[in-house]
Amino acid sequence: MTAFSASKRSSAVVPFPRAAVWDLLTDAHQVARLTPMVRSIAPRGDLWLWKLAPIELLGRSVGLSFTERMEFTPQERIVYTHAPTGDERAGVEGTYLLADAGAGTRLTIDLGVEVDLPFPRLARPAVQASMHGVIAAMGAGFAHNLDRQLKARQG
Repeated sequence: MTAFSASKRSSAVVPFPRAAVWDLLTDAHQVARLTPMVRSIAPRGDLWLWKLAPIELLGRSVGLSFTERMEFTPQERIVYTHAPTGDERAGVEGTYLLADAGAGTRLTIDLGVEVDLPFPRLARPAVQASMHGVIAAMGAGFAHNLDRQLKARQG
C-alpha cells in the first residue's frame, strides 16, 4: 500500500441565509444525499462513518469508508478530523466555514484527503491527478445539489 493525498479549497457565496445552509450541513443524511459518490453517512454522536461508492482509479474500483470526528461551532464552523475506529485506508481533515455575505452566506470548504491504495509509488502522479479529478467532481456536484435543496426548502 502507498499513501496518496489530495486537497481542495473552495469558496462561494450561497444565496441563502446562513441558518438554512447550516441546517443542511449538520445533517449527516442530507450531506450524504448532497455529495456525489457518498453512499451513506452514519452519525454516531460526534463521529460520522462515511461510506463511498466504489471509485475508478487507474482501472481499479476502490471502495472506501472512514470515520470523522465532527466539531460544530453553531452557524460558523464545522471541523472534521479523521478518527479511525478500525483499519481504515482513507481519512479526511477539513473545515466548512460560514459567514454572512449580504443576504447570502459565504461558504468556504477546505479539505485534505489521504488514502492508502494498492498502487506503486511510481503511479503517484496519475493517482493524485485522478484523486483531484474525483474531488473536483464531488465538489461541483455538491454545490449544485446544495443549491437545489436550498431552493426546494425555500418554497
